[in-house]
Formats: sequence, C-alpha cells, structure tokens
Amino acid sequence: MSIISQNNENEVAILDCVQRFFSSHKVGSVLKQCNGTKEKGVPAISLLRYKLSNVFTGRSMYMQQRTGSFKEGFSKNTFYRFLNSSKTNWLRFTSSLASEIINGDIKNLTDEKRVNVFIVDDTLFNRTSCKKTELGSRVFDHVGMKFRKGFRLLTLGWSDGNTFMPVNSCLIASSKESNIIGPTKDFDKRSIAGKRRKLAQTKAPEVMIHLLDTAVSNGISADYVLFDCWFANPAQITAIKSKGMDVIAMIKKSSRIQYQYEGQKLNIKQIYAKNKKRRGRSKYLLSVDVMVGKENPIPAKIVCVRNKANRKDWLAFICTNPTLSEEEIIRIYGKRWQIEVFFKTCKSTLNLIGECHSLSYDALTAHVAIVFARYMLLALEQRKNEDQRTLGELFFFLVDEMADITFTRSLCILMDALMASLKEILNLSEEQLAVFTADFVSRLPQYLQNALDSRAAKA
Repeated sequence: MSIISQNNENEVAILDCVQRFFSSHKVGSVLKQCNGTKEKGVPAISLLRYKLSNVFTGRSMYMQQRTGSFKEGFSKNTFYRFLNSSKTNWLRFTSSLASEIINGDIKNLTDEKRVNVFIVDDTLFNRTSCKKTELGSRVFDHVGMKFRKGFRLLTLGWSDGNTFMPVNSCLIASSKESNIIGPTKDFDKRSIAGKRRKLAQTKAPEVMIHLLDTAVSNGISADYVLFDCWFANPAQITAIKSKGMDVIAMIKKSSRIQYQYEGQKLNIKQIYAKNKKRRGRSKYLLSVDVMVGKENPIPAKIVCVRNKANRKDWLAFICTNPTLSEEEIIRIYGKRWQIEVFFKTCKSTLNLIGECHSLSYDALTAHVAIVFARYMLLALEQRKNEDQRTLGELFFFLVDEMADITFTRSLCILMDALMASLKEILNLSEEQLAVFTADFVSRLPQYLQNALDSRAAKA
C-alpha cells in the first residue's frame, strides 16, 4: 500500500496502526468468512485496507488520481466491484469484527462487575440523489419531525460505560412501497443480497430484534438493552426480555400504551396523575411497579424524572429488572448518550455521509460497515492509550492532514475578520458584503476557493 502524504512520519504511524489492527484482529479471516473474497487479482483484504485508511489521509481515490498520487496496484473499477459485490455479508462482518475486539481486548480491560449494555438508535442517512439510489426512500426523521430523502441508519452498539463499539447496522428504507422513490432490484430471496434488501424494507422494531440476534449469535453479550421512546413498545420489551436481557428505555406519554398497575390497565399519564410525587432535591419524582405486555406480561419498574430542559415537564423510564434501584436505572440509561457521540463522530470526522456516492445499496452497506470499522480502530486505540486523550484528539494524531486543517481554519478566521472590518468601517450592507465576498473569492487561486468552500460546507 502506498499513500503519499504531506507528513511521512505520520504516514508511517497511520499505516503501522492500521496494519496492527488488521493483524491482531484477523480482519482478513473475518472478511473471508463473510464471503468477502476475490477469485483473482488484488486480494479483497488489500481493497478493504485501502478504503479504511483513506479517511486518515484526507484524500479520496478521485483526488489521488487527479493529483497523480494514486500508486495502488489496482484500478478504480476493481475497487468499485469490491464495494458493489452482492455476496459479501457486511452485517456479519461488522458483528464478527466487533466480537473479536470486545471479547479479545475490551473485556480484558474491564472489571467483571461493570454492567455492559447494548444501545439501539437510528440516525438520518440522507441522500441528495435519492431518486437514482437503489431503495432510496422518504423516511421520517424524528429529530426534525418531518420526512426526508435517504435512509434511516439503525445501529446496534455495545458499551462497558467507557468504550463504545458499533456492533452492526441496517440502512432502513421505507416499508411502504409508496415511499420508495429510488429503483428496486430483484434478487433470490435466499441469497445474501435478497435477505439484505428484505431487511431494509422491514419495520425498525423487527430490524432491532434481528440485529440483537446477530450480535448474540456472534458471541457478544450484554446485561441491558437501552433505547429511546421510538422503540419502547410492550411487544419489543417483552421480546427482548424473553432472550435473557433486561431493557431500560424511555417510554412515550401515549394514551394507547397501557400497563397493569394495581389491578387496572392504565397509561403512563394516568399512573403519573394517580400518585403523589417526591419533593425536594430527589433524583426522581415517582417510582412504581407495573406489569408490561398483553400476553404473558412481565414485571417492570417505571421511574419518572424531571425534564432538565423544561422543569415543568417530566420523563418516564421503564426497566424490566424491578430489583434495580431508581438511581441505578437512571445511571445506566445515561450510557445511551454514547451512541449520539458515535453518530456525530462518524458524520463529522469519518465521512459517513459524504464519502460514498454510489447508487448501489450493496455499496452503501459496505461503506457503512467500513466506516464502523474505522471507528472500532480509533476506539480501541483510545482505550489502550494511557493518557486517556479524547477521540477527537486521537483522530488528529492519526490524520496526516493537520497542516491543511490549520490552514483552512486560519483562512476562514481572516475572511471573517475582513468582513467584520468592512461592515463596521465602511458601513456596508449585507447585500454589499455578499457581492464583495463573491467577487473577492472569485479572484483567489482555485485551491483557496476549494478550502473556503469545504469549510463553508462543514459549517
């Protein structure tokens, strides 16, 4: 592998780090077990290593070819055929690799008494070319509370409270044919490609159960499963409990979802109104024991806490282990925030959204799996690092484009200062500033224009 960078020392450090990761965790064997092989030509593991390392060089294959720095022993067609392969089981790859890291490294660094958890959440995987992307859909974004174009990236992660490790995922299209705006392809439903597309068009709660089953079958275990109110319905809660895992989840204030409480079927609002609240500086307002589920109901504990964002509002959590204290329920649920940090890191740092422009659902699935592997590498390096630096600091330690980043930021600071001076001294209007900025930027060399454009896109 030969990637030319501005800093040769960092280049060597990056390649050594990636090589150690691939060797110590048998990434090649894991890929082979998941049908990630090539009959001839460049080994599939070399293509995977190149794709995984690309983010740490700050350059795409396209830019490497444009600048003449692409020195790999394969063509772009070979690379894209690898990503577009319908035979590679990327779901199994992610779970198997996560299992290798968790059971081989992370658990050796963790106290046996520490509570391990699975965390489930989704994030928007938006696509601008949705009409041309296979299975591209109108999906509901519950953050913005409206429909957007792309996929919902449903993700299962594992955490010991210190290190978060992505376990597997699924790019969920709409389960309604009317909301699918991209093309669809037919595959044998028994094949990996057919099963992958069927799962993509399955409702999120059912996909969550499938991801959990895949994780467990690959030897990953956890004491609790954490998720927010979008997945917290009684059917899912009881289904997870039947698999030997407890649930801690935020629950909706829905009048349709009822619990058995003191011989009555009541919704959470009725239960809350019926009970006297704790006063003072208590960490929670209310704690009650209920039964959850229609058929074969199971015991659970509901804990209500004050909403810190709105002191007049309250939030409710359910735990299927009634013996757990209220403080412990709240503490364990707090670990769910790690998946939010994970999504932010993948999008802002590891090029989850903007790097892959393929229209193939197989290639998008491969891309997500490889981004997750990048995060695993960084998370493992962070865990092993003695000075406990943050993931962001560790990332910049690995990336060889530090000079470019610093330059871009400096350029934008100068531009902001110039605009502020023009506005204050010459009393220019916003329209005049816009005209001046456009004319000024157009006179700059192309590489400076590109630096400003990239910075504006990230802002």
